[in-house]
Amino acid sequence: MLDKFLPRQDFSSYEDFYENFKIIVPENFNFAYDVVDAIAAEDPERNAMVWCNDRGDEARFSFAEMRYYSDKAANFFKSHGIGKGDPVMLILKRRYEFWFCLLGLHKLGAICIPATHLLTKKDIVYRCNAADIKMIVCVAEDEVIRHVEDAAPESPTLVKRALVGDSKEGWIDFNSELNNTSGKFDRPSGSEAACNNDIMLLYFTSGTTGMPKMVQHDFTYPLGHILTAKYWQNVSNGGLHLTVADTGWAKAMWGKIYGQWLSGASVFVYDYDKFVPCELLNIISKYKITSFCAPPTIYRFFIKEDLTKYDLSSLKDCSIAGEPLNPEVYYQFLKATGLELREGYGQTELTVTIATYPWMKPKPGSMGKPSPGYAVALLNDEGKPCEIGEEGQVVIYTDKSIPVGMFKGYYRDPELTGKVWNNDIYYTGDMAWKDEDGYYWFVGRADDLIKSSGYRIGPFEVESALLEHPAVLECAITAVPDPIRGQVVKATVVLTKNYEPGEALVKELQDHVKKVTAPYKYPRIIEFVNELPKTISGKIRRVEIREKDK
Repeated sequence: MLDKFLPRQDFSSYEDFYENFKIIVPENFNFAYDVVDAIAAEDPERNAMVWCNDRGDEARFSFAEMRYYSDKAANFFKSHGIGKGDPVMLILKRRYEFWFCLLGLHKLGAICIPATHLLTKKDIVYRCNAADIKMIVCVAEDEVIRHVEDAAPESPTLVKRALVGDSKEGWIDFNSELNNTSGKFDRPSGSEAACNNDIMLLYFTSGTTGMPKMVQHDFTYPLGHILTAKYWQNVSNGGLHLTVADTGWAKAMWGKIYGQWLSGASVFVYDYDKFVPCELLNIISKYKITSFCAPPTIYRFFIKEDLTKYDLSSLKDCSIAGEPLNPEVYYQFLKATGLELREGYGQTELTVTIATYPWMKPKPGSMGKPSPGYAVALLNDEGKPCEIGEEGQVVIYTDKSIPVGMFKGYYRDPELTGKVWNNDIYYTGDMAWKDEDGYYWFVGRADDLIKSSGYRIGPFEVESALLEHPAVLECAITAVPDPIRGQVVKATVVLTKNYEPGEALVKELQDHVKKVTAPYKYPRIIEFVNELPKTISGKIRRVEIREKDK
């Protein structure tokens, strides 16, 4: 499959890779037809997905079955008035029907809006009115149903609601109708066919400040994830890949469909409600997962387990993204498994932008080096290129070319788009520094940096130091105004089970930070809490802590 899109697949070094990797983008590319249906025609029994849940249910789908069910889904949506350009929200957690719906919407040229089941009535009303959502398909869970029903009267464009997994008065029974719908859907032509620059996906990104932004991706977006899957996650042809992510987040597109199928791997989906480390480890062992990607939190819990109890011999590659990687986690996982964790960096607006690629030796805590197609640089406060070791904002130059898979701006918000992407420079809002070998090191969001007594302090480096102490389960570093120093460092800490808050522990943690990192970075204030404020995507809301401390 990759031969159609890559003139060259093998490279001798990172430099060769960065300079010579190219993606061929066909006209009127549609992943559902040109990849899924094409594989189904060539190798119908090839495995596309292995799915199981935490109740013991299991299902497997070939590419022929994916073609069949996505055709059914396209017919289902069409029968309810959904066509090219119509926005449809999917709140389906990790149910396999998500893939049927997603591909069906692609075939119609409709706009898919994946969303989390954690949305409240207010969240749903905002999304429906911001994007003129016409239909919602959601899981049959009481709380999700209630929020959608409560939002409906305040969402005038929402005309259809479908339920997956059950039936309820006032709702379309998705599974029943799908069973009775034709399994043949002809590819649209002419004005009904989707074009490369049509909107395919719309993501509401829950930032740590302000209302969610609407990130729009066009129909070429899946091709950008060849980089993600083949060269960063290092999925293998015929392998089985597991990315830990709910379908409501962009990470699902990074690890649960596009790049993996393009690269010849099958995707594994584990549908669970509560993360239990030993159960996930048993799943990896039972199903012989070959490549695995998860946020640092998952690995932090893994290394607390006795990994010798699990057969992880099938695992060949492990990658990490979502948050910066604490080096201690890297070394403990390496010691236990012999596997190097390969970090990657990107945003909902992008594909993998900086990563530790196969030709590179991982530097624990470093994001790696820029991906091909991404002209990455660091700019200081004056907008000038940074020196080696100097902290600056990560930017992407787009004057010569725009990376395949990069977003097309914020939907219906040219003003916001212009703030972050102007003069052919996209400003990520993330701070980093580059070492003498060209590796990038994440510092924090630009608005999270702390300036104390003339020093610039990134939250991540202090959080990393604290996380090495056995008492610290989670922590957030923020600034507190100070009349003498301007700002001082504050740590908000969630303790592990065997520790109690107290002045002695405060002193112990402060001394620990002084030993692990530069002494001026230690937290002068430490507050112990039961939990940290977070966005619905699980990111720490440092802004909420800062507001409380004003």
